[in-house]
Amino acid sequence: MVFEPPKRLVRALGETAPDGDDWLEKLPGAAQRAVALRELTVERVQVPGGRSSLVVLVRTADGTPAVLKLAPGRARPEAERAALAHWAGRGAVQLLEESSTEGVLLLERLHPDVSVRSLPEAKALLEAAGTLRRLWVEPPAGFPFETVAERTGRQAEAMRARAQAAPEVAPLVDVALAAREELLAAPPEHRLLHGTFRQSKVLGGERMPWLAVGPDPVVGECAFDLARLVRDRVEDLIAQPSGAATTRRRVKRLAESLDVDQERLRGWTLFRAVESGVRAGRVGRPRDAELLLEFAGWL
Repeated sequence: MVFEPPKRLVRALGETAPDGDDWLEKLPGAAQRAVALRELTVERVQVPGGRSSLVVLVRTADGTPAVLKLAPGRARPEAERAALAHWAGRGAVQLLEESSTEGVLLLERLHPDVSVRSLPEAKALLEAAGTLRRLWVEPPAGFPFETVAERTGRQAEAMRARAQAAPEVAPLVDVALAAREELLAAPPEHRLLHGTFRQSKVLGGERMPWLAVGPDPVVGECAFDLARLVRDRVEDLIAQPSGAATTRRRVKRLAESLDVDQERLRGWTLFRAVESGVRAGRVGRPRDAELLLEFAGWL
């Protein structure tokens, strides 16, 4: 079988490696070797698939449905493996092998085309929040994960550089960076976080109705993780005449349902929306940048 990467993956990797990436060139051969080593039967490549990995639906030698996932080093697949091993299937997809080829994960098969995003909005938020709560556990001793301070520190540098190149975003960047400094001064807890949680990252399963996939794990406070969920379906929020009020109600409702401080959730939601908006503008997605920065302005 020819393992052709989906267009979505090629486009997304092009944004993060605009000068080229030999990982994509080597991907078909790496996928073939991974399949042969595990004696897997390939069903199909998942399309549109992820933005940072090739996802292949397979069956193991005994016929068990599974997923083979291949990701470049900058997507931190080994951190994903460590987080999934620590969660051990509690709220998240389960590893089918803990030690493996670098950059290759063999995972239990969920329902790849069924996410909580397919549910009505209120139900989707409820199910997603319940899944997220199960992931917030103590990190393992000597954890191999970035902290929120480290990750957002790198992001802050990129935001400052963009603000110099595009002065129109500078006021929001300044507010977001000030919020970050205040939030990092006294974090209330340190938990293992999903890192990139949203409705589309929660898929239907057999062991449990809903399980999280695709973490980019980080250690820090729970409000940081929840912040990404606040802006889910941002395009729908922007289209509503009452979008700003709906957003503020969502912050309040999610904070109360998960016992997270409302102001800290608002602050991290602001920072993460501005960071994503600035990044979208930098890589040539002006519509996404406009939506995210307008959303951030409501906070």
